[in-house]
Amino acid sequence: MTNTIALYLGLAILAGIGLDLVVNDGLALHFLLRKFLELVGWVVFWR
Repeated sequence: MTNTIALYLGLAILAGIGLDLVVNDGLALHFLLRKFLELVGWVVFWR
């Protein structure tokens, strides 16, 4: 991955987070974080 691609990908992720916070009050981000923590719990369990 080149630096240019990484920069554009990072900007796209930040723009998506910002858009979620403005339009949806961060509900989608909150949902994804809860699911990620649930996934981490399963990975810890099966390790």
